[in-house]
Amino acid sequence: MYLGIDLGTSSVKVLLLDQRQGVLAVADAALDVSRPQPLWSEQDPQAWWAALDQAMQQLKAQVPAAMRQVRAIGLSGQMHGAVVLGQRRQVLRPAILWNDGRASAQCSALEAAVPRSRQITGNLAMPGFTAPKLLWLHQHEPEVFAQTRLVLLPKDWLRLKLTGEAVSDMSDASGTLWLDTGARCWSTEMLAACGLTGQHMPRLVEGTDVSGRLLQEVASAWGLPPDVPVAGGAGDNAATAVGVGAVRPGQGFVSLGTSGVIFLASDAFRPQPEAAVHAFAHALPQRWHQMSVMLSAASAFGWVTRLTQRASEAVLAQEAAQLSLSAREQAPLFLPYLSGERTPHNDAHASGTFIGLRPGHDAADLAYAVMEGVTFGLMDGLNAMQEKQPGKEALALVGGGARSDLWGQMIASGLRRSLTRDEGAQAAAALGAARLGWMADGGAQDEVCLAPQGGRPFEPDAQEASLLQQRYQQYRRLYPALQPWFGKQQLAA
Repeated sequence: MYLGIDLGTSSVKVLLLDQRQGVLAVADAALDVSRPQPLWSEQDPQAWWAALDQAMQQLKAQVPAAMRQVRAIGLSGQMHGAVVLGQRRQVLRPAILWNDGRASAQCSALEAAVPRSRQITGNLAMPGFTAPKLLWLHQHEPEVFAQTRLVLLPKDWLRLKLTGEAVSDMSDASGTLWLDTGARCWSTEMLAACGLTGQHMPRLVEGTDVSGRLLQEVASAWGLPPDVPVAGGAGDNAATAVGVGAVRPGQGFVSLGTSGVIFLASDAFRPQPEAAVHAFAHALPQRWHQMSVMLSAASAFGWVTRLTQRASEAVLAQEAAQLSLSAREQAPLFLPYLSGERTPHNDAHASGTFIGLRPGHDAADLAYAVMEGVTFGLMDGLNAMQEKQPGKEALALVGGGARSDLWGQMIASGLRRSLTRDEGAQAAAALGAARLGWMADGGAQDEVCLAPQGGRPFEPDAQEASLLQQRYQQYRRLYPALQPWFGKQQLAA
């Protein structure tokens, strides 16, 4: 048995995998996000631990005998978050999350301080990354920065609680802007620009390496064997790739989680920062990947569900599915920038916007517009990536938003790529984490990292693709027209 732990933004998921690739049990516990000021996004790490304990207690109650047979644990987690710890490894302040936009000015300062930063890291400096957050702390919370002795990513703080070891993996570390991504080691130049040294950083391992062993008191509380090895694990997207078998060049997935992602695996480090495309290390040795990221995807549909006061997202999605083709042609356009945007705009000030509202529009029209706007954001991302990652290979479809057939079909038509949704798509990151644990226990990559069989296919529809392309051209004109107003709006707020 192998245990996968995935620390997401909205929940913690845990999954138990047997050695026949069967998912024996899954449990989760919800998390909340705090937004104390405009552009801010924070969570209390103690809430992560409480949620993990809650999910593990569920798993223990469901399959106690299987829990006693766990051979290894893997970790996956939301990327980029800054957990700052003091001399006694105590948490000094709430964690600043990946979708926090406060550090725009610090991005410019960091790139000015290290002109080679994009070549070293493979990425633009963006507010969501970890390094600008520490520069922001240095300027705005100097007393916290002065006390900081260790900086951890979210899942690596859980690892510290699980094993007592301060360790990160290559894929998650790629999202800090402190990693020399091609060389797979910490960059002293990037650290120095933030007033830090290697002493502030966790030890680095590959995602398939053993990073530590489960503490006795934790094992006892959850009914696990003592001294279980914990794998290096991965950032959530690299873990998802392992979960869907996207480990060879050209393989990839589309994720409709809190954020929206297109992920393509690569056998080499191929940075493309000018297009705001991420170039990160994969969770597997000698593998890298490219990734486009939009900051609001399924979370935007959750927002419009609350806005329209529908009973559930499924109810609202069903209403949207009933719209005729002519109604879809007349639907408003939606810019899905509720938390700013990364690919291709790198603009923390960009805002969610409906364009073309009329008195006859209702909840179904708004829901369709949000789905379509997220689809257009993914099209932006794929277009940005295709210069260095051309191809037409089918992609996996994962994440909570993948439950909607309407949305899956829309994305396939918009991207003009075949998609396949596996039944376990919502827990792909936890599955990937479990598989990384399996490989840390000696499992062979070719035997462990299998692509799902079967699943729900989505093929591009020519009529829908034509409509989407027409509306996409209108959509693409909106951001340049509104971008000057976005900045003024934030200043006024």
